[in-house]
Formats: sequence, structure tokens, C-alpha cells
Amino acid sequence: MEGTGPSIELIDVGKSYREGNRTHGVLVDASTTILPGERVAILGPSGSGKSTLLNLVSGIDQPDKGNVIVGGVDIGTLSERDRTLFRRETIGFVFQFFNLLPTLTALENLLLPLELTNQQGKLAEAKARRLLEAVELGDRADTFPDRLSGGEQQRIAIARALIHGPGLLLADEPTGNLDEDTGKLVVSLLEELVSSAGATLIVVTHARALAERMDRVLRVDRGRLVEA
Repeated sequence: MEGTGPSIELIDVGKSYREGNRTHGVLVDASTTILPGERVAILGPSGSGKSTLLNLVSGIDQPDKGNVIVGGVDIGTLSERDRTLFRRETIGFVFQFFNLLPTLTALENLLLPLELTNQQGKLAEAKARRLLEAVELGDRADTFPDRLSGGEQQRIAIARALIHGPGLLLADEPTGNLDEDTGKLVVSLLEELVSSAGATLIVVTHARALAERMDRVLRVDRGRLVEA
């Protein structure tokens, strides 16, 4: 469980959204501590606040109250520019719908995060090709997303999320659009790559089987985080 990834601390975090004339409270006094290198699953019904939680940890959203501390940094105190830089350097994202750019090949999609941090050229390409081999898609480097299966696209997305060496990986329903066998393969690769990187992992999922492979399982219950 120990790793080089950051610890995460949520202290009495609250978040609400406006829906017309109504205010909908999603998270209410949510608190937890995640250790460096820990792998944590977040369960809860649709609309319970699981994805909101990931947005708060990443700094995409800001809490209405409370503190979100990642690696000792209270990200609510950062400027918008510094939050963006913090995300680029510290966090990798895996989404349910892959989010690959359709006009770029698998290799080019992998290189995008490196370009954002000014890592280009032969060394960057060699790093991307090594990751493609790691997710067993070395022969698909020049293939466009529409020629890849769902499982292949998700494996590319995982490689892209990890290519810049983030200490924290956030995965939102990473197997939600995959069949059971493909989902198992993707999860195994995800676990292997996260473990070798020593990263901290938070997975939002409806899949109990996936959750049980993590070190710890939390559930969003009426806006609070509880041990499942």
C-alpha cells in the first residue's frame, strides 16, 4: 500500500449546485484520509456525489466549505493557474468514455500530456511506445481510435493518464463501458501500472468486484464518506 504518491485529506468538505431556483447539496461534511500509495474505491448510487468528489480532489471544482489537501497542499488556496499546473504535474485521469481525440493516433494521444509539460521529441516518443507495449498495444501505435475496440481505447486512456508520471490517478467508472472480461483485463493493467509507479489511486465505480480489489472501499452516504 505504501507508495510515492501523495496523501489526500478531506476535512468537512461541502459542495452544492444550483438547479433552477433550488440548491442541491451533494456533499455535506465529507471527511477522509487516504495514505500515500493507497488504492481506494468510492461507491454510491448515481448522483450521490462520487464524480463531484473527484473534481474536488483534482481542483477542477472548489468546495463551498472545508479543505481538500493533496500531498500537503490545500488546493483551495491555489490560484486557478496554479491549480491547472498542479493537475498537469500531479494528477492523471481515466474516464468512462475514454476521451481520446479522434483525429490523433494512439501514439499521438499518448504524447498529448507530455506536450503540455514541454516534453517532446525522440525521448517522449520512446516513453510513449514503452507504455503502449506495457498495455499490450505496441502494434496499434498508428491506429486511430475509431479502429480500436472499447477495451483497447481504455488501455490507451490508462497509458495516457500515467505517461507524465503523476503521483495520483483518478479513475471515473473505468470499466463502465466494457464487458466483464475486457473490464478484468483493463483493471489488471491499471493495478499493475499504478503499483509499479507507486501512485495513489482513487476509483469511482458501480462495480463491486472492482471495488473489492482495492485496499479500501468508501461509500458516499447522504453526502458523507463512510467505510463500506
